[in-house]
Amino acid sequence: MKSLDALRAPVYRMIDPTVRWMAARGIHPNLVTTCGFLCVVGAGYLYHLDHVRWAGALVLLGGMWDIFDGQVARASGMASKFGSFYDSTLDRISEIVVFMGLLSLYNTYGPALADVWMIYVIFAAMAGSIMVSYTRARAEGLGLDCTVGLMQRPERVVLIGAGSLLFGLDFDGFVLKYVIVIVAILTNLTAVQRILWVWRHAAGVPVDDPSLRGQ
Repeated sequence: MKSLDALRAPVYRMIDPTVRWMAARGIHPNLVTTCGFLCVVGAGYLYHLDHVRWAGALVLLGGMWDIFDGQVARASGMASKFGSFYDSTLDRISEIVVFMGLLSLYNTYGPALADVWMIYVIFAAMAGSIMVSYTRARAEGLGLDCTVGLMQRPERVVLIGAGSLLFGLDFDGFVLKYVIVIVAILTNLTAVQRILWVWRHAAGVPVDDPSLRGQ
């Protein structure tokens, strides 16, 4: 699904002056990545404290920093393999932190939210999110550019962040529950979709086949 891809060009145009300002002052993209990571760590802690709206705001802010780091890296000429690795690694840790915060929320909040079934849903959402990223990374290791899927990272950030910020625990937390269920279902479907995509493009092809590269 490319639902948010159409927004990338307008967003990049909007942030371009800030990106150029940061690049001109030598702000390192890894620092930008770290700032985004710290925002998301704060979000996880705020979920633990039941401050769901503030947690959602920090999830979205962390997502914005995640947009800036790649743009700053390219604009400043400081893009590097380590920077790409560092960004991807912190992205995975960030998602785990958010889901851990949500686990804490549903494990400690009052009877209206302390639903045992939500613990399993959150685990499914976290596992699906990790598998979406893993399947793409593993495909790229084989020379395949596997970007298909219903629920990629931008969609996850927007759904969880906006759902938390706009609705908090209103309506007995129904909206937030619904968002997490949707993320759990669609992330796992996306992982399956990517497995099938790689199967269609690589079944029977030797691992060292040069025809895989650049697909």
